[in-house]
Amino acid sequence: MGALLDSAEASQFLNSPSPSGYSQSRPVGLSVWKRVYKRVGPYWKAVIVSMLLLSGAAATQPTLAVIMKPLLDGGFSGKQPSYIWMIPLAVVGLMLFRGICSFFSEYLLMWVANNLLLGIRHDMFERLLGLSDTEFKRGETGRLLNRFTIDAGNVAYSATDVVTVLVRETLTVVALLGVLLYMSWPLTLIVLVMLPLPVAISRLFIRRLRRINRDTVNMNAELTHVVSEGIEGQRVIKLFDGYARESERFGYVNGRLRRFAMRGAVADAAMSPLAQLSIAVSVAVVIAVALYQANTGTLTVGSFASFMAALGQIFEPIKRLTNISGRMQRMLVAAESVFNLIDQAPEQDAGSRTFGAVAGKVEFRNVVHRYDGAGSEALADVSFTVEAGRTVALVGRSGSGKTTLANLLPRFICPTGGRILIDDQDISEFTLRSLRAQLSLVSQDVVLFAGTIAENVSYGALGNASAGDIRKALEAANLAGYVDSLPRGVDTLVGENASLLSGGQRQRLAIARALIKDAPILILDEATSALDNESERLVQASLERLMAGRTTLVIAHRLSTVQSADKIVVLDGGRIVEQGQHEQLLARGGLYASLYNMQFQEAQSAP
Repeated sequence: MGALLDSAEASQFLNSPSPSGYSQSRPVGLSVWKRVYKRVGPYWKAVIVSMLLLSGAAATQPTLAVIMKPLLDGGFSGKQPSYIWMIPLAVVGLMLFRGICSFFSEYLLMWVANNLLLGIRHDMFERLLGLSDTEFKRGETGRLLNRFTIDAGNVAYSATDVVTVLVRETLTVVALLGVLLYMSWPLTLIVLVMLPLPVAISRLFIRRLRRINRDTVNMNAELTHVVSEGIEGQRVIKLFDGYARESERFGYVNGRLRRFAMRGAVADAAMSPLAQLSIAVSVAVVIAVALYQANTGTLTVGSFASFMAALGQIFEPIKRLTNISGRMQRMLVAAESVFNLIDQAPEQDAGSRTFGAVAGKVEFRNVVHRYDGAGSEALADVSFTVEAGRTVALVGRSGSGKTTLANLLPRFICPTGGRILIDDQDISEFTLRSLRAQLSLVSQDVVLFAGTIAENVSYGALGNASAGDIRKALEAANLAGYVDSLPRGVDTLVGENASLLSGGQRQRLAIARALIKDAPILILDEATSALDNESERLVQASLERLMAGRTTLVIAHRLSTVQSADKIVVLDGGRIVEQGQHEQLLARGGLYASLYNMQFQEAQSAP
């Protein structure tokens, strides 16, 4: 690797958590196999019909070999003139029957595979939506996407492929062995003695293929991650000239994938010539013994031809059966990745009560929070009250605990100590759905969805909002004029994450969404910090309408936006150091006054 990706970074790639959520040394057990085929269970009727059709297709293969005996012994000698038309018709009929059986069996198995994939992805997405906020904060987006796009498909399609190969090829091998025994049991005995050799050879490569498949799954997730970052951060890459850096990162992952693919190819390629060598030896022995039997008059030409035709057909299904080990390992590795997501614990929801009418009083009582693995507490003994319909601003330096405090209210994270109450009732006693129904959020990082303006305003449980309600919300958010200027109005598509709207328009659309929800408690997380002056003025006017009559927690970086708050809570190092109104805090000359004067001086010196 080049200088841009040093050994420490390479080690981080290799030692990063597995994208599938499992340790690389963890064995893929029988339990995963059972779980895969337990999901196939609901489609057992289609599977059984498909197996019967596969059996019919497999039965035609040895029949073609059996035809060789009467063809040579009776047809070419002229003893059976009827064979001139009977045998060709039999061949055509057998192939037609085989084709029909193969078509419908493959159709049914593909139907099963796609329904299996449908169910797996449904369960994965349901679990994904139910994961805790902490899981999403780990930033493993590429790994999650890899499970949906690659792993789930590998499980569904490989599961049916494995069944197809095991059933069809096993039946074919058994039927051909029956033909071999019928034609010459001594020759068949030789074949059976030699047959385990290619199987034993293939088993030597299974463990290596298993490791390679697991490494490939891991690196595929890294590839998805790197490409996703390249797409999302393309502007930063261009502005900060990060082309070489990102090319090195991609080249490293891409190169590792190539090496894993070549290792797998070497293992796969090595199995074939070794198996073919053992097959060639067995065939040579069979020919020698057959020639001896022919010379002694115990084996006819037709019998030998049928035997060799059956023997020639038996090695291909045996090869497919031995090669299925690699496919099975890929399937099981992917299945473990999928099931690790499905098995992840959802966010805790121990509450059983539901809220009735909520006035909106919020109280933080001796709240403590420490993140997992953190050396110190993010919040320590935080206590304050927000009366119903009042506004409290949370201010402080970066990292003082403002956002952590706001995230505790909807229980995105849970306090490690203390209590949070709404209308004097502990929020931990209420279900998450009921609690979050009382809250609205407008943040600096606006999240909107691909769809129309109307769909974003009335998102979620409010999807049945009337056109009049949507119109009122847009007017209150100072967005109605812009929407009216669009050819399709509220039915205008906003693009992925509302990329067709400006920052201020996205912010006001989020405000309209909060307005139509009409929740009694509102959280504003630096909602205007990333806007220009004109956009900030429009958004601030929209926010004032939104805040009217609601209990509001405002996280603010610009202190000029919170001067009118009923109470300002100043945080530093996870603790409350000051509380009061704007003028009171300025008069005290504490941290708030220091922060305010610093911002005021910066504003005065700005051009």
